Amino acid sequence: MLGTRMIDDGQTARALFDAVMANPARAKFGFGRKLAILNVDFQRAYTDIATFRTAYESDPRQIEHVNHLSRLARHCGMPVIWTRVGFRPDGADAGVWGTRTNTPDSLQNIAIGSERHQFDPRCDVQPQDADYTKRMPSAFFETPLQSWLTWHGVDTIVVTGGSTSGCVRATAVDSLSHGYRTIVPLETCADKHASYHYANLTDLQLKYADVEPVQTVLDWLEAQPKT
Repeated sequence: MLGTRMIDDGQTARALFDAVMANPARAKFGFGRKLAILNVDFQRAYTDIATFRTAYESDPRQIEHVNHLSRLARHCGMPVIWTRVGFRPDGADAGVWGTRTNTPDSLQNIAIGSERHQFDPRCDVQPQDADYTKRMPSAFFETPLQSWLTWHGVDTIVVTGGSTSGCVRATAVDSLSHGYRTIVPLETCADKHASYHYANLTDLQLKYADVEPVQTVLDWLEAQPKT
């Protein structure tokens, strides 16, 4: 038998992730000539754990790391993009994604301009950054992102944000599908449960992206010419 029957050996998602990271079996996509920092859904609905039940935190320094990456990218003349989820007041533009529940915490009830739609005030969003409100998981879906990246000559995308198992994963898969080298800095992603978080990081590392320590990306940016 050359193939593999599904393995069920009781290992945790974290243990499998650590094993994959310790013994990488794939060549890395690596860095190209110019990257963009794509910060996915750093809005209060998902980051303000003191206020909203839908919020979550994995690494307490997540936003600090993202601000550092974004600041360095700007100094190198490389674009920074922020996305957030938001819908019209009646939620009708959420489509089928908004049909599973209908409570004050539900996805389709993140109204544009509401507290849940606001960027976390800890985020260092600058006027020159791109800011897109999206209505589906991927930052590429029905947003101007692709044309923005083309205009800026980007060939590498660094995806940060949340959730790891949701919009980060969807964005990273679309990034690869659009032909970009894709990098996911480990400390810059978050999810509600460690199993979701590490299972999806494992999948990203094996198939769609380079999962790297944030310091790897910081070091690359530090080595680039500054504008």
